[in-house]
Amino acid sequence: MNLPDIEQTCESLGEQIKAFAAERGLDDPLLVGIRTGGVWVAQRLQPYLNPNAEINVLDISFYRDDFTRHGLHPQVKGSELPESIEDRHIILVDDVIMSGRTIRAAMNELFDYGRPASISLVCLLDIGRRELPIQPDLCGATIALNEGQLIKLGGPNPLTLSLA
Repeated sequence: MNLPDIEQTCESLGEQIKAFAAERGLDDPLLVGIRTGGVWVAQRLQPYLNPNAEINVLDISFYRDDFTRHGLHPQVKGSELPESIEDRHIILVDDVIMSGRTIRAAMNELFDYGRPASISLVCLLDIGRRELPIQPDLCGATIALNEGQLIKLGGPNPLTLSLA
């Protein structure tokens, strides 16, 4: 299987996010990356929105619905968000969207910080397999994997894609 070129995919997604923000009139959106891969992707997208914007970090470890099954990941670092996100437009960034459960957990955590004006979802890759009705607003590439295959983003410098 040929994986997408990570540099071209990031560049394409950067152009998409720039046009998306302009079209929606998002002058100062809050860029939030889901730890870890989503933060790496957000770092790549930041120059397309505002090179001086802060990248906020969301660690959803405590919000996962499989927490009781798998326990807490040993490297939980916590989220780095403003005290309030009330009425802010948020661009939520993740590396790979699959079931939608990570995004559900991320939105639950975001609402603990306040009621945002909007949340737009941006993902580098979409591999389908949804279990929840959550779809990205922007996606770098959509790929079909064989049953049991997963894709992993490595990084941050350079970003790499590998099959697992």
